[in-house]
Amino acid sequence: MNRQRQGVILLRSESDDIYDAEPRLRTKKSYPSRRYFMVVTVLGVLFLGYIAIAYDFKPARFGTKAIDTLALSLSFQSRFYVVVIDAGSTGSRALAFSFYESVLGGNLILDGEHFFQTKPGISAYADRPKESAKSLTVLLDKVKAVIPQSEWQHTALSMRATAGLRLLPGHKADDILQECRKLFEDSGFQVSKNSVSIMDGTDEGIFSWFTVNFLLERFNTHNPGNTVAALDLGGGSTQVTFSPDASQEKKLDGHIYSVNIFNHNMSVYTHSYLGMGLMAARKEIITHGLNLDNVNPRATSEIRSECVNPIVSTEWSYGGLNYLVKGPISGAHKLVKNQNFAGGEVDRPIVNFQACLNIIEKYVKGIKNKPEGLKDHEIYAFSYYFDRATEVGLVDPFFGGVVQVSALLEMAKSVCDYPNTDQPFICLDLTFIYVLLRDGFGLAPTTKLYLYKKITGHELSWALGAAFNIIQNGL
Repeated sequence: MNRQRQGVILLRSESDDIYDAEPRLRTKKSYPSRRYFMVVTVLGVLFLGYIAIAYDFKPARFGTKAIDTLALSLSFQSRFYVVVIDAGSTGSRALAFSFYESVLGGNLILDGEHFFQTKPGISAYADRPKESAKSLTVLLDKVKAVIPQSEWQHTALSMRATAGLRLLPGHKADDILQECRKLFEDSGFQVSKNSVSIMDGTDEGIFSWFTVNFLLERFNTHNPGNTVAALDLGGGSTQVTFSPDASQEKKLDGHIYSVNIFNHNMSVYTHSYLGMGLMAARKEIITHGLNLDNVNPRATSEIRSECVNPIVSTEWSYGGLNYLVKGPISGAHKLVKNQNFAGGEVDRPIVNFQACLNIIEKYVKGIKNKPEGLKDHEIYAFSYYFDRATEVGLVDPFFGGVVQVSALLEMAKSVCDYPNTDQPFICLDLTFIYVLLRDGFGLAPTTKLYLYKKITGHELSWALGAAFNIIQNGL
């Protein structure tokens, strides 16, 4: 059963020839009359040669880009801004986007982006809601530093909390949201009663998918088969989103949404798996078999886990609870050849990979409604997928890269065989990611994952999709 996702994205991309929907959020400056603008445009053409040299435009970009640059520099059009705060389970991130309308065609152009973050996330202040709002002030101060003060009152400010708040008891989440609303109302930015809320997992998935495909320019042909799948691994949940073909739609009934992308309807599958985010899964894996229902939130619980090296002893906090995580008392060991000139063997403490794997497989087995057909799509994975891959050298931290699912298994086995107190959970995390992809999402060992943090200099997250939605539909 298809469900219509109303007003998700209704704007045209830069490459489209026709632009029907104008954004509601406009700057206070208006455009000059048509005749005046035509005169100025003619005069501006005389400067195009100079502009091309000064800005070193490539031939393909010369023309529209040059005219837009000239119009901006002469103040014939103005930038406008949208600020989106992603209140995640492990941290809060503020993204300040700037846009303008292209002179030729009126297409909405993403002009710039500023990214700021702070830790921990607001859900860490479950029993101190005032401090949750206070933690966001540093982000608002940084945003104000990059947006002209004259534009604050015209700049939409929105905060969407994700799985971290979804996992809190309702009254605690409401108290935090109320304090954040008070902060926003005094911020000087444009806000409404809907500016602060908990984001639905469906929106999170669709907005992430939009961001990836928009930045890759996959919407230019309006062909669903040209789009890529988006896998977003957060702290509390993970989202899988792609545009299925007709045969796949039949197997995905109940999670198909009809979305309007630049005035073109597309069927999109998205599913948010609450509890399958990296931190939520880590908590369940290390506390496997333990009853922690009556734990004092001010106390620190000592936990011994099969997925942690025997020499590890590290403090870790999640969901308002504190843990002292250690490896098993009778942990596994392995004799390895000594690398020095003396030769011989040394006894190395290791994670019992099979024991850890069994625990994780049991946890991931709880996934229902698997994303049938995902393996048939080009897959872009980001957030914690990218972070963990870079930390073990699978992809370049600046440029990203492509790996097969099997590479994650081999790397997981490798790091589980090495005691690393600097990355005490790397064995657990990589093993979980591999099992999630294999058992939870049905990917084959040879399936390729495109792992990136940014595309064309812009962050891969749901925030850009949310910004477009605000422009079209308001706060």
